[in-house]
Amino acid sequence: MPDAPTTSFDAIVIGAGAAGLFCAGVAGQLGVKVLLIDHAEKVAEKIRISGGGRCNFTNRELDPKAPQKYFLGANPHFCRSALARYTPQDFIALVQKHGIPFHEKHKGQLFGDRSADDFIRMLLDECAAGGVTHWQPCSVQGIAQSGAGYQVQTSRGTVSAPAVVIATGGLSIPKIGATDFGHRIARQFDLRLVQPRPALVPLTFDGAGWAPFAQLAGLALPVRIETGEKKERIAFDEDLLFTHRGLSGPAVLQISSYWREGTPLRIDLAPGQDLAHELQQAKARSRKLLANELAQWVPSRLADAWVQQDAAWQRPVNEAGDKALAQLAQRFLRWELVPTGSEGYRKAEVTAGGVDTRELSSQTMESSQKGLHFIGEVVDVTGWLGGYNFQWAWASGFACAHGLAAARG
Repeated sequence: MPDAPTTSFDAIVIGAGAAGLFCAGVAGQLGVKVLLIDHAEKVAEKIRISGGGRCNFTNRELDPKAPQKYFLGANPHFCRSALARYTPQDFIALVQKHGIPFHEKHKGQLFGDRSADDFIRMLLDECAAGGVTHWQPCSVQGIAQSGAGYQVQTSRGTVSAPAVVIATGGLSIPKIGATDFGHRIARQFDLRLVQPRPALVPLTFDGAGWAPFAQLAGLALPVRIETGEKKERIAFDEDLLFTHRGLSGPAVLQISSYWREGTPLRIDLAPGQDLAHELQQAKARSRKLLANELAQWVPSRLADAWVQQDAAWQRPVNEAGDKALAQLAQRFLRWELVPTGSEGYRKAEVTAGGVDTRELSSQTMESSQKGLHFIGEVVDVTGWLGGYNFQWAWASGFACAHGLAAARG
């Protein structure tokens, strides 16, 4: 038998990350009596470490009329409603209201000028303005239906509410406290899940196959990267980073969300260059080693490593055969390789998959289990790198908060 409830609230939000903090603050200011619970010692650790410690809090380029361009999931259109109702401009206005300085870094990505702590303080201030009760650290031992609502058993006692919001995130970065709590709660109430997997994650290759490139660890360069075929093809123009175990950088983090095990990546290492033409021109005028000529368009370390793959490339450019030059250019502009895996949740920035959106209202984030809501990363909505996942946290939290207020009447 569960303990008798010690306190009752209108809503209990479990998870004090980006989505949970924002939802609690908005709901509280709409008149909802909210209890916010988190098991961790520190609030919002994922915000704190994001964007190199400065928090890439949204992206100006998000078009809520076409969210499927920036988000993936079994139903990318699900996020359209929430993203249209709470836009990047809305969150920017909140940031400006709190006097937090910020700048645009790249492709609409907005970062704080100082520290991610500015945004955590802002969210806590918004919760305080809404009279939110905050228990942290506080573990949740179980959730059970009780009459028209729920009883939540915690390390601080049992509490009740007609509504519970699960904002506990995904499995990414377990060292800061990530767990599968949200997925377990979904299963407990017979809600469908889309198989979770690491996303925005570095990709790895087998040791022997990667040996020729391991020496390039730390090297970065702009590339065009793609995966998939025909209508499923997706491509990004971003920076690539070589690592000891494989590839990382924005290009690979982006493509990793779409890559499927056993399928190839295709990388153009010199985008925008007609390398075959350039090498033929060099052959007519130069006696430099082919690697030295190649270094005009790519980093010299990469050029040196690349020509080691074929003896026909290890010679002066004027002595190289036309076929060898053509093959070099083709291989360089369409490097095809198959990752053996990824760095996993340990280094993944987000978790793809999660609670199936067919179980949720796009207006309120309430599930088919009445009174039980899911927001943020625990839902099968995954954004591109660059502030999109934070915008989903704000938008889904906002939609849920207004749903809670409407239900309260």
